[in-house]
Amino acid sequence: MMDVQDRLPPEHDEAGAGDPDASGAPAGIGRRRFLGYVLAAPTLAVAAQLGDAVAGSTPAQAAVGSLPEVTELFDLNDMLTTAALPTSGLITIHVHADGTASFALPRAEVGQGITTSTAMLIAEELDLPLEKIRVTLADARPELLFNQLTGGSNTTISTYTPIRVAAAIARKRLLAAAAEQLGAELSTLTSKAGVITAPNGRSATYGSLAEKAASLKTLRVATDLKPRSAFSVIGTARNRVDALESVTGRKQFAMDLHVPGAAPTMVCRPPTINGTVRSVQNLDAVRAMPGVTDVATIPTGVAVRARTFGQCIDAVRALKVIWGPGTAERASDETVLRELRAAELPLAVPKLGPLAKTVEGSFTFHFASNSALEPNCAVADVRADRAEIWAALKSPIVAQGAIAAKLGLLPHAVTVHVTEGGGSFGRKLFFDAALEAAEISKAMGKPVKLMWHRTDEFRQGRTHPMATSRIRASYALGKVLTYEQRHTSVSTDFGHGLGEIITATAAKLPVGDLTFSETIFTLTQQSPYDLGLTTQLLNEVDKGFNTGSMRNIYSPNVRCAQELIIDRLADEMGKDRLRFRQQLVKNDRARAVLDKVAELGGWGRKLPAGVAQGIAVHPEYHGVVAVLAEIDCRPETTGRKVPDAYTGPRVTKVVCAVDVGLAVNPKGLQAQMMGGIMDGIAITLSSGLHLKDGAFLEGSWDNYFYTRQWNTPPELEIVVMPPTTGKPGGAGELAVGAASAAVACAYGEATGTMPTTFPINHSGPLGFEPLPTVPPIPQSPTDGLDRAY
Repeated sequence: MMDVQDRLPPEHDEAGAGDPDASGAPAGIGRRRFLGYVLAAPTLAVAAQLGDAVAGSTPAQAAVGSLPEVTELFDLNDMLTTAALPTSGLITIHVHADGTASFALPRAEVGQGITTSTAMLIAEELDLPLEKIRVTLADARPELLFNQLTGGSNTTISTYTPIRVAAAIARKRLLAAAAEQLGAELSTLTSKAGVITAPNGRSATYGSLAEKAASLKTLRVATDLKPRSAFSVIGTARNRVDALESVTGRKQFAMDLHVPGAAPTMVCRPPTINGTVRSVQNLDAVRAMPGVTDVATIPTGVAVRARTFGQCIDAVRALKVIWGPGTAERASDETVLRELRAAELPLAVPKLGPLAKTVEGSFTFHFASNSALEPNCAVADVRADRAEIWAALKSPIVAQGAIAAKLGLLPHAVTVHVTEGGGSFGRKLFFDAALEAAEISKAMGKPVKLMWHRTDEFRQGRTHPMATSRIRASYALGKVLTYEQRHTSVSTDFGHGLGEIITATAAKLPVGDLTFSETIFTLTQQSPYDLGLTTQLLNEVDKGFNTGSMRNIYSPNVRCAQELIIDRLADEMGKDRLRFRQQLVKNDRARAVLDKVAELGGWGRKLPAGVAQGIAVHPEYHGVVAVLAEIDCRPETTGRKVPDAYTGPRVTKVVCAVDVGLAVNPKGLQAQMMGGIMDGIAITLSSGLHLKDGAFLEGSWDNYFYTRQWNTPPELEIVVMPPTTGKPGGAGELAVGAASAAVACAYGEATGTMPTTFPINHSGPLGFEPLPTVPPIPQSPTDGLDRAY
């Protein structure tokens, strides 16, 4: 498509000392001129080449100085951005004859709002109204290598500059075409809302210039980006570009696609995790059921294709299958916890004395489901020499390679289309449904539209693994001397690698997965506090479970445990918990968000017995967030009766302050924080999976107590801090860790006992009657008409 060229060196530095520069780079980096390309095309098509990643930190101020952590020098986002850099220019913005612009984003939209923020970047640099920009999702593009992975809250970080460069080049080219057409000096022209105007009042629309601005050959060009002072779109609160389609039901997900011949398909799955099919006793009878067209055995169960999903459910329930053992036979919460305890790495620093004192804590985090609202689904049409797949995929390049290998096809014979997804929470980093649909389509020789049942999602889907975190901290003379955290987890599957087949394969090697996990842990775990000699280490065990990178990966558990110990240290050292944190935080950004939530949340205000506040701060993704939570643990609250639900304590108030450096869309950022806060409340208080006899008891959202309306804070305030770095940080998962920790700290204060097992309701009554595991899914509701009004 285009030649790859080196980035030009800095031309000049327009930034004042201490201020972010005009291009959005941190102070001292300097404004740059960027390279891009006008591509050979009938109407204007432009591409950009560039990525940028600069990290910085400010000196710590606390008791005993800590050595810099790895994440302060180079974190997961730096790694992802650096890996994306060589191919970051392989993006193309088209300007069409109707005056619109289009861009195929090589990332997945699963509800996080990146099609909106991406359109805003283009609108800013192109001077085109947001409604005239169409952002779609790119098919799998193997040439992008490490640059088509949607994860780690990295999308905006890694695409911020390349997309702006492409849009700026398009505008520059349009201005040049207009100068020729209008007979005016280019420098005298102005552009606004897709119209270029000369001083004499003559004007031309982008649409009328699209062909003239195009080129017969690919040209290399240089451009400057708008200074931040000229921004009129970036940094303004905007509604989502897909909001109307979403609320009117017109948005197209995989299940909405009409692929010729693709019929509803579901899978009869085993009663225990990853069980296998030994034999099917009644194949002929099931094949003869109404609507059923095909039945086929696949590695994950027995697939049924029928005219309707209801007929699929009937057939799945009718199947009589002899199952082989799974990968977690007879495992339970208790057996896994024993395994984790036995694998905990030793603490290195002995208990000091007599002057120094020690604080310790040991925490357990149970399995949690990362089911999305949209269940796993995919459409597949596999033929003898080719295949075509449609699914919401966050690692489509790996999916393409893996599906091709499974089908015995060359990768280029497999076309993978990325559809919009109804949520992910890390699950759609994996392509379980796409691979399964391809296998089924090949086995049946027909196109299929595969959908997982809700029960499949909870019992055979991916989970956030059970983990323990053991901590020892020491202090003397009012100063924290050491902090050790040993995090031990059921193995987290990083089989998607960095989004391409090489690292995906490496992550699946016998020792490669542990290495991969430890790398991710090291590059994500960052203490916001100066705690003296600090070590945080990971050990992982047991690969028998289907796990994945649930939101924030390790951070919610690690952050929650650390913040509870910070509370303990503050109490034992006789300090206010907020003041203690303010003294310990490493930089001004963390201190500012703490100050903000303390101010707005009224930290320390008098509350009734049983009602308390908790506060926490979390740095990650080149951003930082603080959360203040208030919880009501009084009997009149915890004892409420809600049918078919767990009630327990109620979070009554949350104040959140977030600094991502530069918020492209503050309204979208607030929405991201809101979702993360609800996640944090859930994993601390109520949402976990119970493992018994090799299967999870939860079988639907009815059973899984994610934050519900009765536990949504009546008071919720989210403050987007003013820009600090001039560059956007990640936002998608940022609030989860801080919210979960703040709620845990509030619960500890309200009850007078530090919680050590999460969710805190895990050992209580189930609150539901588990569905049977055979048949694996319940009957479809038959009272729909009775409930229609």
